[in-house]
Amino acid sequence: MGRTQAATTWRNWAGTATARPRRTSTPAAVADVVAAVERARAARSTTRMVGTGHSFTDTAVTDGELLLPHDLAGIVDVDHDTLTVTALAGTQLKHLNTALERFGLSLHNMGDIAEQTLAGATATGTHGSGGTFAGLAPQVVGIELVTGTGEVLRATPEENADVLALGRVGLGALGVVTALTFAVEPLFLLEAVEQPMTWDEAIGSLDALVDANHHVDLHWFPHTDRLLTKRNNRLDAPVSEARPLGRVRGFVDDELLANGAFGALVAASNRRPGVIPRMNQLTSRVLSARTYSDVAHRVLTSPRRVRFREMEYAVPREVGVQVLTEVRRVIDASGWNLSFPVEIRSARADDVALSTGYGRDSLYLAFHVPAAVDHTAYFAGVEPILRAHDGRPHWGKLHTRTAADLAPAYPRFEEFLALRDRLDPERVFANDYLRRVLGS
Repeated sequence: MGRTQAATTWRNWAGTATARPRRTSTPAAVADVVAAVERARAARSTTRMVGTGHSFTDTAVTDGELLLPHDLAGIVDVDHDTLTVTALAGTQLKHLNTALERFGLSLHNMGDIAEQTLAGATATGTHGSGGTFAGLAPQVVGIELVTGTGEVLRATPEENADVLALGRVGLGALGVVTALTFAVEPLFLLEAVEQPMTWDEAIGSLDALVDANHHVDLHWFPHTDRLLTKRNNRLDAPVSEARPLGRVRGFVDDELLANGAFGALVAASNRRPGVIPRMNQLTSRVLSARTYSDVAHRVLTSPRRVRFREMEYAVPREVGVQVLTEVRRVIDASGWNLSFPVEIRSARADDVALSTGYGRDSLYLAFHVPAAVDHTAYFAGVEPILRAHDGRPHWGKLHTRTAADLAPAYPRFEEFLALRDRLDPERVFANDYLRRVLGS
């Protein structure tokens, strides 16, 4: 049986969204979610399930009943014959990855943060870079959700296939997802090659880099001509032949430098923004190359302990270098002091209706500021360039788009709205964010 708590204020990880619900509960079973939906319907109110708060938008906020995911977690089924795994919606990606490794299995691809719940990550279109499937949602082959009428609905390629096709990136607008089934594959190794490059080296050969490697991730340091490139490629070797970073090197690089020292530099630069260009020059110069190999999830994900705010757009890959060049021109001409690098990733087209990668190969451009810094001028200065090139904003990251201009960007947008009308006719799951991006 689920637990009900006194209503408390909820905030997301970055501090950019706050919920003050009238009621807070922690469902432990599907029946508890059904009961919450029925309560909301009876009161003509709303309910939303939050994740771990790693979305930067207010997509999970509600002033009705807030559902916490902690007790709706764990692996439900592992099928080695069909290579599928089913997990409850509140399972964190890091826990799924660890469990899959024990079973000798792996997701095909994932984003670089593993703290999110599975439902939250898929609902907002979390993605990685490269691979056959860049995002989590294209790997979903089954969904269980409670609709706005209190129905428990299961969607697979054979049952309610339209819900699966349209709802894998669902923004929480179609129902409270309670379980997800993923297509998985045998556990595999990735070799990571990290190498500093100049802007001309990296951006001048970006298409060649993407075509020649399974996964490519680049970080450009504003106010410099330097990037850190990371190329991850599959190894045709048993897992026992992994050559991971040593414990000391891993701690120094990923914990001390990437989190501890970087966090201290960011905190200092927040107090004296004028030092940031020089700081970036120094930081980008001390980057060093390294090569290692490990199971996929330990290469693709990394801890993020320095809090930030983020905007990310997917632009058509064929105009990606042009867009990036225009963005750099604006940044170079601005008076902004930007301590965080700009992240550049690529993805193949997918068939998920509200995925930023729907129907086209994409280049993803992500922009960050420290959580304590006002992002408004920077993001507002860059976003028009991304919009002008048919960019699609990441649903879980900051943007200013509305339903009126998002609809033309997604060929199946009206189909999604029609499914929303069917599954949530009373708008039990509505909130300000959904009214902005989907309409009433």
